[in-house]
Amino acid sequence: MQSLATMALYSVPAVAPAMAHDLGVPGELSGAFVACAYGFGIFSALASPAFVHRFGAVRAVQLVLACTAAMLLAAAMGSLLSLFIATMLLGVGYGAAAPASTHLLAPRTPRMVFNMVMSLRQIGVPLGGVLAALILPPVVVRFGWQAALLAEVPLVLVMILLCEIPRRSWDDRPASSRPIFGREMLVPFQLLRQDRRIRVLSIASFLFSGMSLCFVAFTTVQLTTRAGFNLVDAGRMLAVYQISGTISRPIWGWVADRFLTPSHTLAVHGFGMAASALLAGQIGLGWSGGAVFALAIFAGITAGGYTGVAYAEFAHLGGVRRTEATGLGTALMFAGVLIIPPIFAVLVTWTGGYAVSFAMMAMLSALGAVLLYRHPAP
Repeated sequence: MQSLATMALYSVPAVAPAMAHDLGVPGELSGAFVACAYGFGIFSALASPAFVHRFGAVRAVQLVLACTAAMLLAAAMGSLLSLFIATMLLGVGYGAAAPASTHLLAPRTPRMVFNMVMSLRQIGVPLGGVLAALILPPVVVRFGWQAALLAEVPLVLVMILLCEIPRRSWDDRPASSRPIFGREMLVPFQLLRQDRRIRVLSIASFLFSGMSLCFVAFTTVQLTTRAGFNLVDAGRMLAVYQISGTISRPIWGWVADRFLTPSHTLAVHGFGMAASALLAGQIGLGWSGGAVFALAIFAGITAGGYTGVAYAEFAHLGGVRRTEATGLGTALMFAGVLIIPPIFAVLVTWTGGYAVSFAMMAMLSALGAVLLYRHPAP
């Protein structure tokens, strides 16, 4: 489910050149599409726990997939209005992915492997991005961008039907009278007031998510404009970052289960992000391909590998309200993605380089790490 939903999210950037040509708009519009989807996802993340309790987690998963299919159909209609509608449709579902899957996995996963299992689940996110980048462009060349989007729909519909098979045994008895919107959306925020550990984890997750997207959003541009890389080589370095983050996620989960507390594991991520950012700010013409390759691996392992442990910790600290806690974590991570990268871009413009921007990101990442290290959860 997460792979298919994320593939749909990154389908628009993957087909952006052809889509922008047909619609007569800048290709950078794809960035706005992703940002808006995350923005709408904040609200669905906060509303999804009540939906899960009322209708069941499998129904929520099916809703995510139904919104994904509707988004692909709307985007393929080929107008700016339909593209905006597609953004809303995907956002309505996407924020529910983590809370629903956590609700299903948490009671079925032994505590001794909980962080690793949650980290394995998070592989679906970068995997979806890789699938979009590898599969869709060749389809666009042969059949057009609209056909590329529509080709994803049958897979999504099949997954909706497959989810129906275990629904009766997986879903809890629904609370049919429970409201979904209104005050129910504020329930996750009650956890912030009641538990200092969740407040610390929330601050760190907000900062880490913004830092992670800064690497994704600006690596290619920085390498081509500052370090003399061509677009293909810069794209390969970005792929190295993403692959490193994907491979390292279950490893970090194993570390958090066996050797370190989850809080201290996340603190290691934060300090690693800070070091990666400081080094990335110094990238220039004197940097060799090998040096950038090594930094891409280090940044991917730290900035790209933390989410599984973070979600596991939200679920653990939430206890019986683990679904609400995961919804809170999702909303705050999405908010970090929305807020921090634009600030980074403004600093790059004002200072004429990346050193100050990455130094600021390093300070924020280190702040999150220090908070986690000084206030660890048991």
